[in-house]
Amino acid sequence: MSDKLWAGRFTQPTDAFVEEFTASINFDQRLYRYDILGSVTHAGMLARQGIIATEEADTIIRGLNDILAEIEAGQFVFSVAREDIHMNIEARLIEKIGPVGGKLHTARSRNDQVALDVRLYLRDEVDAIALSLGQLQSALLDQAEGNLDVIMPGYTHLQTAQPVLFAHHMLAYVEMLARDAGRLHDLRSRLNQMPLGAGALAGTTFPIDREWVAAQLGFAGVTRNSLDSVSDRDFALEFCSFAAIMMMHLSRLSEELILWSSADFAFIDLSDSFCTGSSIMPQKKNPDVPELVRGKTGRVYGNLVSLMTLMKSLPLAYNKDMQEDKEPLFDTIDTVRGSLKVFAAMIAEMTVRPEQMEIAAGRGYSTATDIADYLVRKGLPFRNAHEVVGKTVRYCIEHGKDIPGLTLDEFRQFSADIGADIYDYVTLEASVNARKATGGTAREAVEREIARARTALEESAQ
Repeated sequence: MSDKLWAGRFTQPTDAFVEEFTASINFDQRLYRYDILGSVTHAGMLARQGIIATEEADTIIRGLNDILAEIEAGQFVFSVAREDIHMNIEARLIEKIGPVGGKLHTARSRNDQVALDVRLYLRDEVDAIALSLGQLQSALLDQAEGNLDVIMPGYTHLQTAQPVLFAHHMLAYVEMLARDAGRLHDLRSRLNQMPLGAGALAGTTFPIDREWVAAQLGFAGVTRNSLDSVSDRDFALEFCSFAAIMMMHLSRLSEELILWSSADFAFIDLSDSFCTGSSIMPQKKNPDVPELVRGKTGRVYGNLVSLMTLMKSLPLAYNKDMQEDKEPLFDTIDTVRGSLKVFAAMIAEMTVRPEQMEIAAGRGYSTATDIADYLVRKGLPFRNAHEVVGKTVRYCIEHGKDIPGLTLDEFRQFSADIGADIYDYVTLEASVNARKATGGTAREAVEREIARARTALEESAQ
């Protein structure tokens, strides 16, 4: 028998370069376990429906399990001549059990077969990534809880704005990742529909039971249109979209870790395990992990754009172009999983430098807004209070002073409404702890959010 299980219509062999150029086995072999799982279930359904004999199905299933053992033992020889994972496994099955192996492909096509395999594979990867997301959130929460009293400068435009708790800053990323986890959960529900039974594009004439197959494979239901079933790659696009947003969040955190670990900031120290040195400058400790994650973000963006471009003009139903969906998808999965794994470990081992953060928080007139709020409570309209504080800050700049170091007389030259109680409002601690509303940076508000986030993580893991 020819290596090409579809060769009956052809009179000439495939050109050797075309064979290599069109083959996908070099990258889709990672689907082997899902291809065999789908085939075992399909064979069981064919027997259950009386389409093939039970004995034939049993022989097919035994052969498929033997092939699974061969692959996992490293004894299976993948062949470019057999194009893809589906044909490699089916051809080997026929070699092992004879012509009855050819009955496995009854009532299905490679078009719905690959759609099934990729959905099964991606579903497992989504579940693994959801777990990794939770582990990174947990590491961030640990850092927040372990540094509850550490004050740092909050920035806008990378200029010192107002003091915040370091824990509050960590919780910002917990929130971002929680939304990422929500997107992942949502896309999983749309992914979890079973396409097998669509055939090449129009369904099948055999009395198959798609719902039974879906239930056996753990799908929530079946796809509802055969054309859409084999040509849909929304699930891959949606995953890559999730991945691009999530990697953007990791890239933002990477940028901050890179800045914070520099000598100019010295807010944190990254473990040596996640840094490298310089080949020429012995003093260097380079934050390679966050730099690389920041760089890999562009790679994930590129994969999303590649898939969008791939699908944008394809007529229904299946087209060979769609073979190109796997490498961007697989690369995105690998990149996301690797980035989350290394990030969770790096955050867990990160050391915070409270003294450096507090010194920086005290610079840049970070409690100026608190003076304005103080004056508003005294009855001054905010716009007038804003002007008073602006003049106060200008005075500080001209005289080389910071706000808490001003005398009461110096304060009062800008507003007679300022009293001795002003000093209860302009310290870093007072500024931070005054912001008690939900979502604020006060210690009690942050403690509530840590507890809430912990509960949410525990519930999502159940």
